[in-house]
Amino acid sequence: MSTPRERILQATLRLIGEQGIGAVTNRAVARSAGVSLGSLTYHFPSQSDLLREALRDFVDTEIARITAYGARLREVDPDRAADEVEKAVAGFAHGPEQIANLELHLHAARDPALHETSVRSVEAYDRLATAVLTALGIPDAERHAPAVVAMLYGLAVRRLATGDTSATGTAEAIRLLLHGAVPRT
Repeated sequence: MSTPRERILQATLRLIGEQGIGAVTNRAVARSAGVSLGSLTYHFPSQSDLLREALRDFVDTEIARITAYGARLREVDPDRAADEVEKAVAGFAHGPEQIANLELHLHAARDPALHETSVRSVEAYDRLATAVLTALGIPDAERHAPAVVAMLYGLAVRRLATGDTSATGTAEAIRLLLHGAVPRT
């Protein structure tokens, strides 16, 4: 069973994903999480604390899941790796939490209290992309990782905008982006 703090963070992400950041009021979050207002303010004294922790919690969970997937990718034939990434993206490409993640990053551009957490999130994805690219034998993986992460964020926005839950085309986009990074013989 989850703790009140975990239920509050999950409820916050769900509300952001379903209704936007404006829906995150103490009363709405407490009601959705099934906790008292006092419990909410005990765990998160301010809206900035709540939003920052919701983003951090989501990112930490995603990083752990994707890192485990990245470890399995190291065992895949490099020619099939882009297809495997597409499968992974299709498995978590939709839902209110994904919308909330993107919305929180945009909100961080306007809210200095969220900025550091957003930067840490992007840096974590860059490190993960570097590890995957390195495992795939891509030279200078650290330099190419931000472009891969940016492309995946862009594809996430496109999927959400179009309602595409399949992630079709992700593998092709990865191959296209990395083609210039692969040494030509």
